[in-house]
Amino acid sequence: MTEAARAAAADPAGSRIDGSVPLDHGVPHGQPVLDNLVALLDLERIEENIFRGVSPAESPVRVFGGQVAGQALVAAGRTVPEDRSVHSLHAYFIRPGDPSIPIVYEVDRTRDGRSFTTRRVVAVQRGKAIFSLSASFQLEEDGIDHQEPMPEVPDPETLPSYGELAGEMLKKLGRAQPRPIDVRYVTDPPWERRDSDDRQARSQVWMKADGSLPDDPLLHVCMVAFASDLTLLDAVLARHGVYWGLDKVSGASLDHAMWFHRRFRADEWLLYDCASPSASGARGLATGRFFSRDGRLVATVVQEGLLRVNQ
Repeated sequence: MTEAARAAAADPAGSRIDGSVPLDHGVPHGQPVLDNLVALLDLERIEENIFRGVSPAESPVRVFGGQVAGQALVAAGRTVPEDRSVHSLHAYFIRPGDPSIPIVYEVDRTRDGRSFTTRRVVAVQRGKAIFSLSASFQLEEDGIDHQEPMPEVPDPETLPSYGELAGEMLKKLGRAQPRPIDVRYVTDPPWERRDSDDRQARSQVWMKADGSLPDDPLLHVCMVAFASDLTLLDAVLARHGVYWGLDKVSGASLDHAMWFHRRFRADEWLLYDCASPSASGARGLATGRFFSRDGRLVATVVQEGLLRVNQ
């Protein structure tokens, strides 16, 4: 944890936004906001296999799915030898989390094999499970290697920031929550496609942690797990010309799976290429691929979300 993150841990809800925090068209961002997220992921160990986490004071009415997934992965990783890296996770969002109270993470040490380690984590509030995660860790091995090519897209520096794109919309919605992840839209954002003929079920963004992170591989993976839930369902919404807060659409993540293929840094630009192959039964399916800037496929994501649109 950085020194700035240790200071942020004194305010674990991450609610101290003062003059030291830069603003992008009213959106707090930058290293101080990122350090609060790092502190948020630095769970308190209560017992050998039990950890406790909190939510930011500026949270919406329920805990953000990427937060609970990232915290659960931290809990799992802290019971695994450092020479084993997470290669996959599968999670279910069971109940809405209450951001006003702590979340307890209970880790089951399912298996410790010669090459693989498996952990199961249950997140609990008020005695009930709100989230469950299974994660598998592996000793690094050599083997066959191939990947799909990275799409050709503009460089992130040539694209507008999130604040520049979303400033007017956020004024209309009356909120500008801190953004620890720098997001640059390659495709038009879904709120701009509501009245457009471009209704492709696709979303492409560059993203990275908005600052510098310490050299902790688990933290970088957990940061991308957090970020993966930010724009994934954009591909579903764009196809139907609706967006959160601007239309009568409500929803939540139902399940989330990730596979980590190659090492990466979350504080360097990653292309998040997302598509939606199907939506039915008030559920939308989205897939995502993370590419490093040099074209390596580093992670794959699949999520199904609950999406209800009232006409």
